[in-house]
Amino acid sequence: MSQKKVKCAIIGSGNIGTDLMFKLLRSEKLEVTALIGIDPESKGLEKARDNGVKAIATGIDGLRENPDLAEIVFEATSAKAHAHNAPILKAMGKKAIDLTPAAVGPFLVPSVNLKEEEIPYLDNVNMVTCGGQATIPMVRAISDVIEIDYAEIVASIASKSAGPGTRQNIDEFTVTTANALKEVGGAKESKAIITLNPADPSILMRNTIYVQTAENAESYKAEIIKSLNSMLETVQGYVKGYRFKADPVVKGNIVTVSVEVEGNGDFLPKYAGNLDIITSAAVKTGEVIAESLLKGETVK
Repeated sequence: MSQKKVKCAIIGSGNIGTDLMFKLLRSEKLEVTALIGIDPESKGLEKARDNGVKAIATGIDGLRENPDLAEIVFEATSAKAHAHNAPILKAMGKKAIDLTPAAVGPFLVPSVNLKEEEIPYLDNVNMVTCGGQATIPMVRAISDVIEIDYAEIVASIASKSAGPGTRQNIDEFTVTTANALKEVGGAKESKAIITLNPADPSILMRNTIYVQTAENAESYKAEIIKSLNSMLETVQGYVKGYRFKADPVVKGNIVTVSVEVEGNGDFLPKYAGNLDIITSAAVKTGEVIAESLLKGETVK
């Protein structure tokens, strides 16, 4: 007997939305019913039709005309678009999972602060950014052991993996990621930098994390390394291609961590780990919300 699934839809038929669709098609808890865009000829909507998913080319208006299509809606457009769509989705009683840097709802990083007891009361959650999903877990792993005065992350992604939405949201990326490094990661101060690398062949997503601790970190080295390794395993539970690029370094009051992300290759090339990590995190979050809905725990 198959498990009952919760219906969900995706707004945004670009790279992120299409990759997310393929991941949701494998989910045992979510049934993706529609991919929503604004270009009838988009590759994403074509892929949706090919895979038996309803393709809607009239934007959020198409969802308003078909409200029973989904209980959970994934937003994979832009920060500006989600700022417009968020109140509409709330008025419709939909649970929104925002993959843009709009940060309308609270930041959510599954390996750090996905608390099942809080999920029923959230109508909109923000997946931060790809860089945030890749680096905040490591910052939090360190702050769980020792106080952090400052955290700086540099996310380097393949230029080919940065579509129009990513490029339009560069400013929002840096601000949202930096804020989440403090709010979720536990740093007092923070900075986020993103670079688009035009190398050919394309590089995997690489993230360098620099942390300045309030006291000498070497005294806590064993605990820090243990915490980092534990967090690595947690993230790998939903992002298989997440790994250390080099062994973490603890010297004085500086901790340096380097991680890379290889994509799963569902729709995008494997070098697009930056997109893979945020879609994987969104699916993980959606499945927890779905469980809450099925138990009748979620407050609409």
